[in-house]
Amino acid sequence: MADGGSEARAVERERWRTLRLIEGWLEGPMMVLGLVWLALLVVELTSGLSRFLRDIGTLIWIAFLFDFALRFILAPNKLAFLRRNVLTVVSLALPAFRTLRVLRLAGAARGLRLVRVLGTLNRGLASVRRATRRRGLGYVLLASVLVVVGGSAGLFALERGLAAAGGGFDSYATSLWWTARIVMTVGPEFWPQTPEGRLLALVLALYGYATFGYVTAALASLFVDRDAASVKGEVVGRRRIEALHAEIRALREDLRRR
Repeated sequence: MADGGSEARAVERERWRTLRLIEGWLEGPMMVLGLVWLALLVVELTSGLSRFLRDIGTLIWIAFLFDFALRFILAPNKLAFLRRNVLTVVSLALPAFRTLRVLRLAGAARGLRLVRVLGTLNRGLASVRRATRRRGLGYVLLASVLVVVGGSAGLFALERGLAAAGGGFDSYATSLWWTARIVMTVGPEFWPQTPEGRLLALVLALYGYATFGYVTAALASLFVDRDAASVKGEVVGRRRIEALHAEIRALREDLRRR
């Protein structure tokens, strides 16, 4: 029994090692495809795709399916893997069901767009996270740009033609401006009218509140560090502190010799 357990653990470790190796190989291509996938969604929701761009989108979707299937097969704990990738599973399954009549109803179509936007944004953010390698200020700024561009496209598609009801957007530029304001925690003058649009606006607002404090703190830290590096800054100059430390060390060494 002990040998069997040890062998099972060894097999599991080997599967994890293989999975990480495969993910390392596919990281670069999947990162680029994730950003292209987001760009295609924005174009589709705002102005529509040409036949050529639709074919490119289909090829990227097939590549995503292959990547997910490969990682699912190699994952030792498949249930845990699926739980961690629920949004990815749904976003990958949606293109296969877009041709069904039931999804052509107005409410179902809006729900489909909402899930596609959230799933595509999730993949785009993962691509940015891999590109920046760490969750620093650069990652937050790039991620915010993607959220504003993708989220505004989703809101434009969900709220198009609802200006008479006190909401809606007459152009993608208006939706982009509105989304940028809500991410920067600046209250807009109107709110979406559809349930899906309100839900997406809520997600964007939560993202804005979550990142606004981080960006503010990072910028404040940048200014403080710059002031500290200056001899004439209001904060005690870093060079002076280092010189004082060197003088103390020299005094200690002199006392030790005496």
